[in-house]
Amino acid sequence: MATGAIQRKSRVSRKTKETDFTVAVNLDGAGEAEINTGLGFFDHMLAQIARHGLVDLTVRGKGDLDVDGHHTVEDIGIILGRALAKALGDRAGITRYADVRLPMMDALVHVAADFGGRGNLVFRAAFPEAQIGEFDTSLVREFFWSVATHAGVDLHIEVCYGDNSHHMVEAVFKGFARALRTGVALDPRDASVPSTKGVL
Repeated sequence: MATGAIQRKSRVSRKTKETDFTVAVNLDGAGEAEINTGLGFFDHMLAQIARHGLVDLTVRGKGDLDVDGHHTVEDIGIILGRALAKALGDRAGITRYADVRLPMMDALVHVAADFGGRGNLVFRAAFPEAQIGEFDTSLVREFFWSVATHAGVDLHIEVCYGDNSHHMVEAVFKGFARALRTGVALDPRDASVPSTKGVL
């Protein structure tokens, strides 16, 4: 078994004066989700990551939603990123790269990712509405910036077009999920670290 495949589950907690959350992931799961952030739409989006990424995901805790959703969304992104990095270990044996174009009704999203250990986000999207229910659409970028930088993922997300903000945001989360599913999958032909450097 590849050394990177030994640890494919993780649990990470983070407690601040603003939030207190625990995130657990299983990269070789069945898409099961147990999520309660206090933000209904955000819960729905995180469930998309689990289902379409075929990872088991648990998110438990509370944030200062009496202020707004910013700290909750950003901190869960940080914790999820750290949990993904921990579960990936030395990343030996992973496919590493993923390139996904995902349609959802009026929207089309392109997500490209390199799970090679260096965090970066390029995010190009303009959502027509500022809010979807109680969720601020500007937090989509904040969430993925936190995930990418803490997971060590070079993540490029572009909403090519769309009219409905719900469809556009959901396509982003589903596109990331499919990229995650491909990028962290174990390569049946190569159990080594996928880099000429020999390390990631």
